[in-house]
Amino acid sequence: MLKKTMVLAGLLAMAGVTQAEEVVRLGNLKFAHYGAVSYIKEIAPKCGIKVEERVFAKGLDAMQAVIAGELDVGAVSSEAAISARASGTPITLVAGFAKGGARLVGRADLKISSVKDLKGKKVGVTRGGIQDILLAAELAQNGLTFSDQPGKDVQIIYLGFPDLNQALLGKNIDAIMQSEPYSSQAINKGFAKEIIKPYDTPIGEPVRTMVMTDKFIKERRPVAEKFMRCFVEATRTFIDKPEVAEKYVRENMFKGQITHDDFADAIENSPYSYDVTAEHIQITTDLMQKYGIGKMSKPPVAKEWVKTDLLDQAKKALNVK
Repeated sequence: MLKKTMVLAGLLAMAGVTQAEEVVRLGNLKFAHYGAVSYIKEIAPKCGIKVEERVFAKGLDAMQAVIAGELDVGAVSSEAAISARASGTPITLVAGFAKGGARLVGRADLKISSVKDLKGKKVGVTRGGIQDILLAAELAQNGLTFSDQPGKDVQIIYLGFPDLNQALLGKNIDAIMQSEPYSSQAINKGFAKEIIKPYDTPIGEPVRTMVMTDKFIKERRPVAEKFMRCFVEATRTFIDKPEVAEKYVRENMFKGQITHDDFADAIENSPYSYDVTAEHIQITTDLMQKYGIGKMSKPPVAKEWVKTDLLDQAKKALNVK
C-alpha cells in the first residue's frame, strides 16, 4: 500500500512539473496596439498552454523583468529590446505585432503646423522609448537642435505616457511625441491637434517587437511553438474581427477609459501585424546609437538576433500570409 502511495505521489509530482512547464510568463504594456498580445492569454488553453501576463509601464521595465529571469516572452518597443540585447541579455527577437503607433501633437491653442514650428518650444516625450528616437530624428532632419536643458532650439521634457497628456492639457508644455491611444485621446478631447505622424524618418513606421529568452526557446521549444501559434491566431482574430479587438481593448485593458473613436483612431495609426525584419531593427539600432539613446557601448547586429523561424512556421501552419 505504501509503495502504491509513493508511486502515485511520484506520478502526481511529475504531472505537476509537466503542467508547470506549459506556463508561459508574458510581459506586456497597456497600449491599444498591444491588445492582440494580451488576448493570447484568453485563447491560450486552446493552444495547450497557460499564459501569465504582467503589465508594465514601459518597455524598459519589462526588459528588466526579462533580465531578472521573471519572464519568458516580452512585448516591447524595438528600442527596449535593442538596449537589452546590447547589454548582453540573451534574447531573440521573434516577431513584430504592430506598426506605427506614434504621433506628434501640439496644443490646440497654438499655431504649430510643422516640426519647424517647434523652435523655441517645450516638447514632451517618454525617455528611451521609440517616440524618443522618432522625435530626435524628426528634429534633426528639420535642422533643430535639442536638449533637456535650456539653450537649444527645442527643450525636451521627459514624462511618462499618461503624464504627457496631462502636461499638454495643463499647458506646461507645447507639444508631445506620444503613443497610441493617448495621442488620439488628446485630439478627441480637444486639447491637442496633430502636427505629423512621424514616419518620414529612416525608421519609417516603427515596429513593436516580441522577444523570447534564448533559454525559453532552447529548453522549451515545443511550448515556444505553441505560444507563437497562439500569437498568430490572436493577431488574425484582431485583424479579421475588429469588433472583437475593440471590445477586448476598451473593456478588458482600459476598463472603459477610452471611447470608440479613441480606439478606432489609435488602431488606424497602429495596425496589428505579425512581421519584422532584421533591416528595420538595424536602422533603429543605428539611429539609437547616433542620438545617444540607450547608451550602447556595443550595439547589437540585428541579423544575429532577429530570427523569425518560429513565426514563419506558425503562419504556415495557420495558413496566414
